[in-house]
Amino acid sequence: MTVFDTGLDMLLNFLSNGLTGATWWQMVLIALVLTHITIASVTIYLHRHQAHRSMELHPIASHFFRFWLWMTTGQVTKEWAAIHRKHHAKCEREGDPHSPHVFGIKTVFWKGAELYRAESKNAETMARYGHGTPDDWMERNVYTRHSALGVSLMLIIDVTLFGAGGLAVWALQMAWIPITAAGIVNGIGHWWGYRNFEAVDASTNISPWGIIIGGEELHNNHHTYPTSAKLSVKPFEFDIGWLYISILQYMGLAKVKKIAPQLVLGEVKPVADAKTLEAIIANRYEVMARYAREMRAAAGHELETLRAKRFDSSALDAARRWLHRDDDKVPADVKPQVQQTIAASPVLAKMHTMREELRALWSSTNASRDQLALDLQAWCKRAEDSGIAALRDFSVKLRSAHA
Repeated sequence: MTVFDTGLDMLLNFLSNGLTGATWWQMVLIALVLTHITIASVTIYLHRHQAHRSMELHPIASHFFRFWLWMTTGQVTKEWAAIHRKHHAKCEREGDPHSPHVFGIKTVFWKGAELYRAESKNAETMARYGHGTPDDWMERNVYTRHSALGVSLMLIIDVTLFGAGGLAVWALQMAWIPITAAGIVNGIGHWWGYRNFEAVDASTNISPWGIIIGGEELHNNHHTYPTSAKLSVKPFEFDIGWLYISILQYMGLAKVKKIAPQLVLGEVKPVADAKTLEAIIANRYEVMARYAREMRAAAGHELETLRAKRFDSSALDAARRWLHRDDDKVPADVKPQVQQTIAASPVLAKMHTMREELRALWSSTNASRDQLALDLQAWCKRAEDSGIAALRDFSVKLRSAHA
């Protein structure tokens, strides 16, 4: 064998296997690790640190995330933060850069990256919502000016390490964020899933275990408490992004500024006072979530009673699904059925009315705090005198709320 043949064999072997000689399953495992680091960079750096300022990052950690995102996504920090902030400001309304309720679920799921690119060219969006993002020499002259250079460097690294298989690894890295963030979170996260809280938008939790997308699966929680560095709020939920933040904080590389408030229950007061009102308003989403649970439990017996009386089954099914939701969240085509069911049950009618009156406590813009405290006291008295056990018990819990 000649030197030329030996050299050719070495070249072909390098092109086939790269420097690592990794098998296909090793490449799959490495690709998943690399994409997970990218997901962690997006949720920790771009989302929680830059867009919402819910935490601070040490310059070492911050620059690592910037560099990694430059190589694996080509995303510009200012563009991502500005578009996400606008999404919260205009959520589900005209101007929302990527709402499935504006553009349609298919468009957001399959073309979410295109919507992002289109909005990134909107100078008004960048000027209004892009404030406070990095503007140092590296950002201006490398990360923003040459955003495509990083992903090209990543391609060279992948091919060098894995040979021809590196092309597949690189392709997966490039597709990961457009699929998971632009498609799944921005699309499905406003279309399908469960809701812990009646946030003002249509956000949903895709899964209670936020692992694959770094905790972003808990999207309803995030839209309810957008400035919280922790996205999980229920005991059964897990936010892997929060785990990483906790580790960074332990190492002195991060500092959490804010997490979602927690409703504290203590000694039951004789009457609800200004401190009770303060606690309820601060934890209003959790208060309404608890009311919804009580309402569903009480409604179950009432609905079965009506079903035994041969009441319209479709109306009962509609009430079971939508009775505990805000009126403006109930679809117009099922509202008559829900109202029909409410009218047939004094208990449901009372609980529905009391729910709207409770919600009005923090919706009012004209009443003083003293007046709102009096309104809360009156609400509690009506609830406890209603003869409905669920209302009475809920009112007693409210009187034990502490700020």
